Amino acid sequence: MTGGLNLDWGVAIDSLPILLSGIKWTIIITVIGLFFGFLIGAVMGVARASKNKPIYILGSIYVEAIRGTPILVQAVYLYFGINQILLQTMNFKIDPIPAGIIAISINSGAYIAEIVRGSIQSIHKGQVEAGRSLGLSKFRTFYYIVWPQAFKRMIPPLGNQFIISLKDTSLFSVIAVGELLRQGQLVVSSTFAAFEIYTVVAILYLFMTLSISGVLSYVERRLDVN
Repeated sequence: MTGGLNLDWGVAIDSLPILLSGIKWTIIITVIGLFFGFLIGAVMGVARASKNKPIYILGSIYVEAIRGTPILVQAVYLYFGINQILLQTMNFKIDPIPAGIIAISINSGAYIAEIVRGSIQSIHKGQVEAGRSLGLSKFRTFYYIVWPQAFKRMIPPLGNQFIISLKDTSLFSVIAVGELLRQGQLVVSSTFAAFEIYTVVAILYLFMTLSISGVLSYVERRLDVN
């Protein structure tokens, strides 16, 4: 038997500043993407819960189209496919980070739409009838009675979507977004310390997801979310 295990953890320690810059972009892309994803999801979720058939169909097409295709396909379609059209027609292209934010927004919006729809439909009809019997309009009944209760029920699944979207950002390394995995790949290409670097990358992802889980558990306890 020749050779032996020769790991250099000093390389991983020296690479921490680069990896931490990847964490910065991972968090930025996730937070901004989920902000717009929630706006999209709220609109599409209400559309999916609507009794107006054209609006319901519009919301359903969006949700099924996005949920039926992988986020990696959506990202490369946006960055390579849409950019090809933009370059040919407008001499303009979307940079990797905005492309990642758009991809997370569109993808998470479809899943959040289902969270919103389910939460709205879980509110007992008696709540709506009570609001209407008090003389509130449909909009005011929804805004003051249905939405606050539904939003409280959305918090746990929204937290879960936050964690899923954060991990999904690692897929954007294929479109050269400088998130955590991409930074790790760059370090490995110059140091060849794959085991050490990818171990640290995995630990950093785990640290982020556990931290988010802890914060969400605290918020749920404070808001008494069952």
